[in-house]
Amino acid sequence: MIKKFFLKTSNRFILQTSLMIGLMTGAISCGNDKPSPVDSNDLPETIEKSPKRGLSYNITNVEDFEALKKGVSWWYNWYYKTDAPDNYYEDYQMEFIPMFWGGNPGDDDIVFAKLFILQHPEIEYLLLMNEPNLTDQANRTPQQAADDWIIYERIISDLANEGRDIKLVGPAMNWGTMPGYADPITWLDAFYSAYRNKYGKDPQIDYLAFHWYDYGLELQLNRLQKYGKSIWITEMANWNAQINSYSKQLEQMQQMVALCESREDVFRYAWFIGRGNYPDNRFTYLLGPEPGELTLLGQFYLSLPY
Repeated sequence: MIKKFFLKTSNRFILQTSLMIGLMTGAISCGNDKPSPVDSNDLPETIEKSPKRGLSYNITNVEDFEALKKGVSWWYNWYYKTDAPDNYYEDYQMEFIPMFWGGNPGDDDIVFAKLFILQHPEIEYLLLMNEPNLTDQANRTPQQAADDWIIYERIISDLANEGRDIKLVGPAMNWGTMPGYADPITWLDAFYSAYRNKYGKDPQIDYLAFHWYDYGLELQLNRLQKYGKSIWITEMANWNAQINSYSKQLEQMQQMVALCESREDVFRYAWFIGRGNYPDNRFTYLLGPEPGELTLLGQFYLSLPY
């Protein structure tokens, strides 16, 4: 349950080079036109970790990346760009996934989001609409969301014309506070119906997204099977009042991660959150107050099997 993060904007672009490709293919040669051998010490070592395991947190600190890279494969920050250090993907083998947090995106946001994606060839997914059935989050009725969704589809159509195949992930559902739509299934059914009635087809949803902060994650995932989509759990932890210690949260983390790793319909999942205000009354932080400092929970998250 997170309110919109506002990040500093930047016109910084990351220039892509073909140096490594040239080395690999022998395109860079010596004076006698013979290809130079590739020094294996110059190649990045692959970090063995779960491709599913992520973090919902605005990571920008180099020390935090260093601490998390051994077990976290992706992250997002509820925004369509990041101020993470240049070459974060190459240096830490962690994917940043852009997001449109709310509905009715502005023209400037669309332009800058497209530009960011085009400048980052590793990006394959776009997250959409954070908890639309919560009135203090995206707060979009199913009918409003249908109009939003056609905009998102046009964005990825434009990117496809630029040679990029981007998948839509969302909306990110939770049990909510919107009158009549507290149940995420009720909201989703109404959203599908509104979109079909207006556009004469199903919305393009490549993956559903879901948030969960209690016991019973498996039951919730089973309820979503009716839509026939793989799922990203883009926020998860246990905030039940019974979780009143780190030891109890460790147990819940182990169970939730094991479930996500074992289910074929869970494509990715992200723990909530890296760090926040102290004290950590929810017993969920992976990072301590100092940059690069892992909590016991953070060490455990990185070490869990996959």
